[in-house]
Amino acid sequence: MPRIYLSPSTQEGNMYVIGGSEEYYMNLVADAMIPYLLSSGIQYTRNSPGMTASQAIRQSNSGNYDLHLALHSNAAPEGQYGTYTGVDVYYSPISIRGRRAADIFVRNLKSIYPNPSKVRAITTTTIGEVTQTRAPAVFLELGYHDNVGDANWVADNIERIARNLVLSLTEYFGIPFVEPMTPRMGTVSLTSGTLNLRSRPSRTSRVITSIPNGAMLTVVGQWQDWYVVNYRGLVGYVASQYVRLM
Repeated sequence: MPRIYLSPSTQEGNMYVIGGSEEYYMNLVADAMIPYLLSSGIQYTRNSPGMTASQAIRQSNSGNYDLHLALHSNAAPEGQYGTYTGVDVYYSPISIRGRRAADIFVRNLKSIYPNPSKVRAITTTTIGEVTQTRAPAVFLELGYHDNVGDANWVADNIERIARNLVLSLTEYFGIPFVEPMTPRMGTVSLTSGTLNLRSRPSRTSRVITSIPNGAMLTVVGQWQDWYVVNYRGLVGYVASQYVRLM
């Protein structure tokens, strides 16, 4: 299953015009993303508020991630505070996968941002969390926190933004978007053999591991006739007919 490095802003000094900081609001978005990530089978590592951008980059580069996703909000240049609006999605000009991810985020964010024409993908050669990461990276500037309209859009749409971002991730990885559910314990119930934990909801997809009859697992989502499950730290899909929920 895909793994991302999730890096919400640690810039506690960047204040929203309505109160609160960039760090505060971007961590709220990250918090709201977690149930959607879990239910859709996307594993993640997340930075911590005490980290610098350089420390987040080092931590990201120390693991094997399929995407590095940075969550931020923007500010207009000095003397023009409050006059800019829009969502900018940054990616590296030499990263094919980064550009593909950025285009998906832009397309989906256009559906929830008040002015879709102001949502755009932009290349960067200067943002470290894009240019210095081993994994393909996307750096989101979710509105301008010095603009009242943009600041309120973020504050009033935390859940909606989070859902939209995870939807984009599932499209990028080519897996179903699964609505969150309350995790439930389940038991593998077979007449013989073992149950395959697969990377995709398909009987022809890669087998991650085989689960013995009677084993317990955690069901975190459901898509059609498949459960998204966590079995001993491994996340994947199993045919729901072979799991008895407890």
